[in-house]
Amino acid sequence: MTDERIRRESVSDQVFARLRDRILSSALEPGAELTAERDLAEQYGVNRHAVREALKRLQQARLVEVSHGGRTRVLDWRQNAGLDLAMHLARTGDVLRVENLQRDMLEMRACIGADAARLCAGRGSDADLAAIAGAAARYGTEGEDLGALGAADIAWWRLIIRGSGNVAYLLAFNSLVGSDLAVGRVPSDHRAEELLDVAAHRRLAGLISERRAADAERAARELLSRSVPALPERAR
Repeated sequence: MTDERIRRESVSDQVFARLRDRILSSALEPGAELTAERDLAEQYGVNRHAVREALKRLQQARLVEVSHGGRTRVLDWRQNAGLDLAMHLARTGDVLRVENLQRDMLEMRACIGADAARLCAGRGSDADLAAIAGAAARYGTEGEDLGALGAADIAWWRLIIRGSGNVAYLLAFNSLVGSDLAVGRVPSDHRAEELLDVAAHRRLAGLISERRAADAERAARELLSRSVPALPERAR
């Protein structure tokens, strides 16, 4: 029998990761009842508090459901989990291979960005639009360093997302540019065509400032979509 005892550092994290991977790999299928806390603690060689914390995180990720009787059942992550699960998918490696995760996240980014540009042009405040125009005017003035352009690009898009007035888009944007998610991990050189097109950034800022919502949406989608085919073949 394989020794499943847990190393002593970050114990609850390790228990969470073990159970998460079993759920995502379908070793624990939807509807299955998890082993009792006491038995899980014995199986992994940890205390019950660590198991309880791990189960709480699984519940927050909508990977399990705790019934009133205290039983814990596995949920179907495809029907119940949210965007935060993408962070876990990116870490699972061969446990659950998601070949197109980077492509999917970049496509989602393009959709959100395009609609946010439309909304921002229609209902952003004058102060929002002035900030967007000012950031676009400064964009690219420090040269063609892709790392610097990437940081400036994120800051500029954050202004557009905030100007859209859509809190759900803002929260999704925060996840999409986080370091553990696909967009944040795409090397800047794979997005070079998008990042180096200073004129396109300024043109989009101008369309938003002129409140040309439909044109801004089209320009934003075209700009953001450039990074999707730029991904290396293995990530598509």
